[in-house]
Amino acid sequence: MRRTKTILAGDILQELFARPDIAAKIAEGELPETWRAVVGDSVADMTTQLQLHRRILYVSVRSSVIRSELLYRREALRDELNRRSRVPIIDSVIIK
Repeated sequence: MRRTKTILAGDILQELFARPDIAAKIAEGELPETWRAVVGDSVADMTTQLQLHRRILYVSVRSSVIRSELLYRREALRDELNRRSRVPIIDSVIIK
């Protein structure tokens, strides 16, 4: 069947990126930048590993003081990361 209406490439890409599975992959790729924006530069510099596996975010931190502070804020971190990602990609956060 022949199309009579032209579709802009930007509209096609916007529709493609709005799909939940693709939006989640994009948000996962942007996770290091989102983490830095949420926790700040000093804590992000102390973070040695940031890994998302089966909707669980594993975070390794060098400083024990920062680790204990992040342990208290796990739920708030999860909520803020999901809000900034615009797609709920994290169910829980584990701080090591």
